[in-house]
Amino acid sequence: MICRINDFKYKDVISSSDGVRLGFVGDVELDTQNASLTAIVIRGRYRLFGLLGREEDTVIPWEDIEVIGEDTILVTCRPSHTRKTRRLRG
Repeated sequence: MICRINDFKYKDVISSSDGVRLGFVGDVELDTQNASLTAIVIRGRYRLFGLLGREEDTVIPWEDIEVIGEDTILVTCRPSHTRKTRRLRG
């Protein structure tokens, strides 16, 4: 299956261990030295309807991605491998 980076934002990310929907892909991390995808970024949820901003983004390393399907990405979401990031405002 051939997939463009733009197509990732329409796919649900689901944890294969407990079936919880983590969200949609908001961004990806690329290694420009090796021309490879290193991680997917799931945008944080809105807090109080967006009035208080968003929660932190979740970064899932490429090694934790099990399957990329037509509509869904299954991941092994281990807390030790998932890291949080803060977006810069500006």
